[in-house]
Amino acid sequence: MILTLSNEQLSHLDNEGYLVVEDVVDPTTVLDPLIKEYESVLDNLAHELFLKEEIKELYQDFEFSDRLTKIYMESGKVHPQYFDFSLPQQGIQYDTPMWHGPAVFNVLTCPELLNVVESVIGAEIYSNPVQYVRFKPPEKYSPLNEDGTVQLGATRWHQDNGVVNEDADETDMLTVWVPVWDASEVNGCLHLVPKSHKEGLNVHCPTAGTVAIPDKLFRVEDAISVPMKRGSVLLMHRLTCHGSLPNKSDRIRWSLDLRYNPIGQSSGRMAFPGFNAKSVSNPESVLQNPAIWDSMWKNARQTLAAKQDPNYNRWSSDNPACA
Repeated sequence: MILTLSNEQLSHLDNEGYLVVEDVVDPTTVLDPLIKEYESVLDNLAHELFLKEEIKELYQDFEFSDRLTKIYMESGKVHPQYFDFSLPQQGIQYDTPMWHGPAVFNVLTCPELLNVVESVIGAEIYSNPVQYVRFKPPEKYSPLNEDGTVQLGATRWHQDNGVVNEDADETDMLTVWVPVWDASEVNGCLHLVPKSHKEGLNVHCPTAGTVAIPDKLFRVEDAISVPMKRGSVLLMHRLTCHGSLPNKSDRIRWSLDLRYNPIGQSSGRMAFPGFNAKSVSNPESVLQNPAIWDSMWKNARQTLAAKQDPNYNRWSSDNPACA
């Protein structure tokens, strides 16, 4: 199926800074294999924690969401890096966990998804390495940080242009947010401020291991929530202010944060490996082998573990806006 955006949809994205496109990623052939793959990843984590006596049982008879929640609760911490297909911004070790399986690669290179992306940024598409999988646990079951806040709770307000380096300020980076399961207001879907992309890049203040925009700097009162069905995608401009709601349900909220930009433009995190996902002018350059993608990330991990952390953050808490 060739899915391209209409002029009306492109106009909405341009004017509002976001667009929901339904029925893009096939749940049966693309998302279900992803779920199956991550069931194996979770099983590996369970056995590792069991051997280290951080959990007392494997919870093998539980379905994915309940098993993940039980493991998080008993171990007393969430384990996002174990599942992620990126690396952390600091403290990378030679054995830092990450996951770059073929089912994840198949989502990144899903032809229907890339057709949608092509409608926005053109046919020379680079898979930007600023990408994440999000397993947001129910807050009532989530382990807590030392300050009493929920681990992997609501995502703070930010712009995706604000979490990459200045070299990507002119990059036509497009965010593609993919709910693996339905995302509702109850389980913590995204919320965003329409038209905020027209108001420039806000100051992001370092806080709790991340960066966030103080509420006073933008029209937070104009935020809307964006519930979505699995198979749909949310497109966002790189300057759209957004975050996520807390998960008040009994199940995890599972999503993928993907980003794409035209080939040749900076990713904003050049120490991490992206790849050509689609190219009309040079189709031979397109990566088609997930094993090579996996090796690229392992090589990057090896390189980064051997040297001082690169600087991924332009912001300082000394900025007057952060007071």
